[in-house]
Amino acid sequence: MATAPVVTEPVTDPAVEATEATEVTEVVEPVAEATEVTEVVEPVAEATEVTEVARDRPRHGGARAAGGVEPARAVAERVVDPELPMLTLADLGVLRDVRTDGRTVVVEITPTYSGCPALDTMRADLVRALHAAGYVDVQVRTVLHPPWTTDWITEAGHRKLAEAGIAPPTPAARGTGPVPLSLTPPPRRVPCPRCGSPDTEELSRFGSTACRSLHRCRTCTEPFDHLRPH
Repeated sequence: MATAPVVTEPVTDPAVEATEATEVTEVVEPVAEATEVTEVVEPVAEATEVTEVARDRPRHGGARAAGGVEPARAVAERVVDPELPMLTLADLGVLRDVRTDGRTVVVEITPTYSGCPALDTMRADLVRALHAAGYVDVQVRTVLHPPWTTDWITEAGHRKLAEAGIAPPTPAARGTGPVPLSLTPPPRRVPCPRCGSPDTEELSRFGSTACRSLHRCRTCTEPFDHLRPH
């Protein structure tokens, strides 16, 4: 009967082994670290945002983003002539066309005469105005045919010239037959833009610009410019 306790000692050995196995299983916890590495890859969301911004950027300021060709035409029509600031380019008739070519706004203008020194300023003012309105891609093209004529000045342009003290041009002479040759220029009776009197005289064929002549009214004695018809 004294040998019974000896039998129970080997029974505790598997428990010890089970405890050691449990400890080994707990050591495999680094799997949780792999989950944390996966969470660090969150910058993928930032890459998506950058892609969206890059995709949207070409539309900013483009013809369609700013509302199409009609708003662009309205902006171009408000640009004033550098030599006759009382007139817009639309009043003067030099603004020929405004259209879109893909994402580019194309503006066509015709100078009042070949070699007009104001052409570069017109072009720069158009580009500046359209850029300020949100149009990034702007091209201003010069069209020489058909040539500009004073008949293209609008009725509003005639009124604004007279209000500024400049006699508006009379209709330019047009014809398809032989052109009569005269050694002396025909007398021009340009009505005074200030008092309306037809009793005026030409003082100089060339005024402050190449397209204007200088006159004087005999009734009110005031000098004035006349935009010569051609």
